[in-house]
Amino acid sequence: QVQLVESGGGLVQAGGSLRLSCVASGSILSVVSMGWYRQAPGKQLELVAEIQNRGSANYADSIKGRFTISRDNANNTVYLQMNSLKPEDTGLYYCKQRITAYRTVPITSDYWAQGTQVTVSS
Repeated sequence: QVQLVESGGGLVQAGGSLRLSCVASGSILSVVSMGWYRQAPGKQLELVAEIQNRGSANYADSIKGRFTISRDNANNTVYLQMNSLKPEDTGLYYCKQRITAYRTVPITSDYWAQGTQVTVSS
């Protein structure tokens, strides 16, 4: 069984910063990739940033230069540092980790956290 727990969302004024964290626990053999997605009101879920197990990262164009994704492999944790926040960054942010976990055999699956609300006021 694998569980993901997010933290760090909240309300911030435009131009401010927030840091999201997501830690995975359970019968984890390895973490292939980690990522952050968001869903703004009335919009589809979109990829914000993703980082592979060797550290290569990619970002949505809308947040490049403002957000930074990083990971702590030893603790199965991924972070999203969000700077220069804008009202259009408002949404529900979800962490996803692609994890190889041990059941009867190793299985690689995507696991999602519960989501954390980020609200940026103008």
